[in-house]
Amino acid sequence: MTTWHWVRHGPTHAKSFVGWRDVPADLSDRDQIARLRAHLPSDAVLVSSDLARARDTAHALQATSHHRLPHDPHLREMHFGIWDGMHFDDVAARDPDLSRNFWENPGHVTAPGGESWNDAAARVHGAVARISNAYPGRDIIAVAHFGVILTQLQHALQISAYETLSHKIDNFSVTKINRTCKNDPVPYINHLP
Repeated sequence: MTTWHWVRHGPTHAKSFVGWRDVPADLSDRDQIARLRAHLPSDAVLVSSDLARARDTAHALQATSHHRLPHDPHLREMHFGIWDGMHFDDVAARDPDLSRNFWENPGHVTAPGGESWNDAAARVHGAVARISNAYPGRDIIAVAHFGVILTQLQHALQISAYETLSHKIDNFSVTKINRTCKNDPVPYINHLP
Protein backbone atom coordinates (compact mmCIF):
# COMPACT_ATOMS: atom_id res chain seq x y z
CA MET A 1 0.00 0.00 0.00
CA THR A 2 1.30 3.46 -0.89
CA THR A 3 0.80 5.73 2.11
CA TRP A 4 1.30 9.47 2.09
CA HIS A 5 2.13 11.28 5.30
CA TRP A 6 1.27 14.90 4.54
CA VAL A 7 3.07 17.33 6.85
CA ARG A 8 2.22 21.01 6.89
CA HIS A 9 5.35 23.16 7.10
CA GLY A 10 6.34 25.16 10.18
CA PRO A 11 4.46 28.40 10.94
CA THR A 12 5.20 31.59 9.02
CA HIS A 13 3.30 33.93 11.39
CA ALA A 14 2.10 35.82 8.30
CA LYS A 15 -1.14 37.77 8.64
CA SER A 16 -1.77 37.83 4.91
CA PHE A 17 -2.26 35.50 1.96
CA VAL A 18 0.83 33.34 1.47
CA GLY A 19 0.83 31.31 -1.71
CA TRP A 20 3.85 31.20 -4.01
CA ARG A 21 5.56 34.04 -2.14
CA ASP A 22 8.65 32.58 -0.50
CA VAL A 23 8.51 33.24 3.24
CA PRO A 24 10.51 31.41 5.92
CA ALA A 25 9.09 28.99 8.48
CA ASP A 26 9.66 29.34 12.20
CA LEU A 27 11.48 26.13 13.12
CA SER A 28 12.38 27.13 16.67
CA ASP A 29 10.09 24.56 18.34
CA ARG A 30 12.70 21.80 18.42
CA ASP A 31 10.61 19.61 20.75
CA GLN A 32 7.66 19.62 18.32
CA ILE A 33 9.98 18.85 15.41
CA ALA A 34 11.54 15.95 17.37
CA ARG A 35 8.09 14.50 18.18
CA LEU A 36 7.06 14.82 14.56
CA ARG A 37 10.27 13.18 13.32
CA ALA A 38 9.77 10.29 15.78
CA HIS A 39 6.18 9.82 14.60
CA LEU A 40 7.02 9.61 10.89
CA PRO A 41 8.29 6.39 9.29
CA SER A 42 12.08 6.33 9.31
CA ASP A 43 12.50 4.52 5.99
CA ALA A 44 10.15 6.67 3.92
CA VAL A 45 10.66 8.61 0.74
CA LEU A 46 10.78 12.34 1.62
CA VAL A 47 9.70 15.11 -0.73
CA SER A 48 8.74 18.73 -0.25
CA SER A 49 7.48 21.75 -2.08
CA ASP A 50 10.27 23.91 -3.45
CA LEU A 51 9.21 26.89 -1.31
CA ALA A 52 11.55 27.67 1.60
CA ARG A 53 9.02 27.08 4.37
CA ALA A 54 8.43 23.50 3.17
CA ARG A 55 12.04 22.81 2.13
CA ASP A 56 13.43 23.92 5.47
CA THR A 57 10.82 21.98 7.43
CA ALA A 58 11.64 18.84 5.42
CA HIS A 59 15.33 19.36 6.09
CA ALA A 60 14.63 19.65 9.84
CA LEU A 61 12.63 16.39 9.75
CA GLN A 62 14.97 14.40 7.53
CA ALA A 63 16.48 11.26 9.01
CA THR A 64 19.57 9.64 7.50
CA SER A 65 17.43 6.67 6.42
CA HIS A 66 15.00 8.78 4.38
CA HIS A 67 15.28 8.71 0.60
CA ARG A 68 15.18 12.44 -0.22
CA LEU A 69 13.67 13.49 -3.54
CA PRO A 70 14.34 16.87 -5.19
CA HIS A 71 12.07 19.73 -4.09
CA ASP A 72 8.95 19.65 -6.25
CA PRO A 73 7.37 22.91 -7.51
CA HIS A 74 4.15 20.98 -8.25
CA LEU A 75 3.66 20.68 -4.47
CA ARG A 76 3.54 24.46 -3.99
CA GLU A 77 0.63 26.15 -2.24
CA MET A 78 -2.23 27.50 -4.33
CA HIS A 79 -1.15 30.49 -6.43
CA PHE A 80 -3.08 33.51 -5.12
CA GLY A 81 -1.81 35.88 -7.82
CA ILE A 82 -2.03 39.54 -6.85
CA TRP A 83 -3.69 38.62 -3.53
CA ASP A 84 -0.43 37.03 -2.35
CA GLY A 85 0.92 39.24 0.45
CA MET A 86 -2.34 41.13 0.91
CA HIS A 87 -4.26 41.07 4.20
CA PHE A 88 -7.58 39.21 4.00
CA ASP A 89 -9.57 42.40 4.69
CA ASP A 90 -7.74 44.19 1.86
CA VAL A 91 -8.56 41.36 -0.55
CA ALA A 92 -12.22 41.50 0.50
CA ALA A 93 -12.27 45.30 0.00
CA ARG A 94 -10.53 45.08 -3.40
CA ASP A 95 -12.52 42.13 -4.78
CA PRO A 96 -15.57 41.65 -2.55
CA ASP A 97 -17.64 39.39 -4.81
CA LEU A 98 -14.72 37.49 -6.29
CA SER A 99 -13.03 36.81 -2.96
CA ARG A 100 -16.28 35.62 -1.36
CA ASN A 101 -16.99 33.39 -4.35
CA PHE A 102 -13.40 32.07 -4.29
CA TRP A 103 -13.99 30.57 -0.81
CA GLU A 104 -17.73 29.83 -0.97
CA ASN A 105 -17.66 28.17 -4.40
CA PRO A 106 -14.14 26.76 -4.73
CA GLY A 107 -13.52 25.08 -8.04
CA HIS A 108 -13.20 27.15 -11.17
CA VAL A 109 -13.04 30.58 -9.48
CA THR A 110 -9.56 32.00 -10.04
CA ALA A 111 -7.61 34.50 -7.98
CA PRO A 112 -6.51 37.45 -10.18
CA GLY A 113 -3.27 36.39 -11.82
CA GLY A 114 -3.34 33.12 -9.89
CA GLU A 115 -5.05 29.77 -10.12
CA SER A 116 -8.31 28.16 -9.12
CA TRP A 117 -8.83 25.34 -6.63
CA ASN A 118 -9.28 22.94 -9.56
CA ASP A 119 -6.05 24.13 -11.20
CA ALA A 120 -4.10 23.64 -7.98
CA ALA A 121 -5.67 20.23 -7.36
CA ALA A 122 -4.82 19.03 -10.88
CA ARG A 123 -1.22 20.20 -10.45
CA VAL A 124 -0.85 18.39 -7.13
CA HIS A 125 -2.64 15.23 -8.34
CA GLY A 126 -0.15 14.98 -11.19
CA ALA A 127 2.80 15.13 -8.80
CA VAL A 128 1.24 12.61 -6.41
CA ALA A 129 0.55 10.16 -9.24
CA ARG A 130 4.08 10.55 -10.62
CA ILE A 131 5.76 10.01 -7.24
CA SER A 132 3.39 7.18 -6.25
CA ASN A 133 4.11 5.37 -9.53
CA ALA A 134 7.85 5.75 -8.99
CA TYR A 135 7.68 4.40 -5.40
CA PRO A 136 4.76 1.94 -5.26
CA GLY A 137 3.98 0.41 -1.89
CA ARG A 138 6.19 2.88 -0.01
CA ASP A 139 5.60 5.37 2.75
CA ILE A 140 5.99 8.86 1.35
CA ILE A 141 6.43 11.91 3.57
CA ALA A 142 5.43 15.11 1.77
CA VAL A 143 6.09 18.45 3.43
CA ALA A 144 3.73 20.90 1.82
CA HIS A 145 1.03 23.48 2.42
CA PHE A 146 -2.52 23.87 3.72
CA GLY A 147 -4.17 23.95 0.29
CA VAL A 148 -2.04 21.15 -1.13
CA ILE A 149 -2.94 18.82 1.74
CA LEU A 150 -6.61 19.71 1.41
CA THR A 151 -6.64 18.85 -2.31
CA GLN A 152 -5.45 15.35 -1.42
CA LEU A 153 -7.93 15.04 1.43
CA GLN A 154 -10.75 15.99 -0.94
CA HIS A 155 -9.60 13.38 -3.45
CA ALA A 156 -9.30 10.63 -0.81
CA LEU A 157 -12.63 11.35 0.89
CA GLN A 158 -14.48 12.13 -2.35
CA ILE A 159 -16.09 15.26 -0.89
CA SER A 160 -16.63 18.72 -2.30
CA ALA A 161 -13.97 21.40 -2.20
CA TYR A 162 -16.27 23.48 0.01
CA GLU A 163 -16.58 20.61 2.54
CA THR A 164 -12.83 20.08 2.39
CA LEU A 165 -12.13 23.68 3.35
CA SER A 166 -13.83 23.09 6.72
CA HIS A 167 -10.92 20.85 7.80
CA LYS A 168 -8.21 22.31 9.99
CA ILE A 169 -4.59 21.61 9.00
CA ASP A 170 -2.18 22.92 11.65
CA ASN A 171 1.49 23.65 11.15
CA PHE A 172 3.60 20.56 11.94
CA SER A 173 0.51 18.34 11.70
CA VAL A 174 0.33 15.03 9.81
CA THR A 175 -2.55 13.89 7.63
CA LYS A 176 -2.19 10.24 6.65
CA ILE A 177 -3.69 9.12 3.34
CA ASN A 178 -3.60 5.51 2.16
CA ARG A 179 -3.61 6.09 -1.56
CA THR A 180 -4.47 2.55 -2.60
CA CYS A 181 -6.82 1.59 0.27
CA LYS A 182 -10.54 2.04 -0.31
CA ASN A 183 -11.66 0.80 3.15
CA ASP A 184 -9.63 3.27 5.23
CA PRO A 185 -8.29 5.97 2.90
CA VAL A 186 -7.66 8.58 5.63
CA PRO A 187 -6.66 7.10 9.02
CA TYR A 188 -6.22 10.55 10.53
CA ILE A 189 -6.32 14.25 9.71
CA ASN A 190 -4.36 17.07 11.36
CA HIS A 191 -2.59 14.85 13.90
CA LEU A 192 -0.10 16.73 16.09
CA PRO A 193 2.37 14.21 17.58
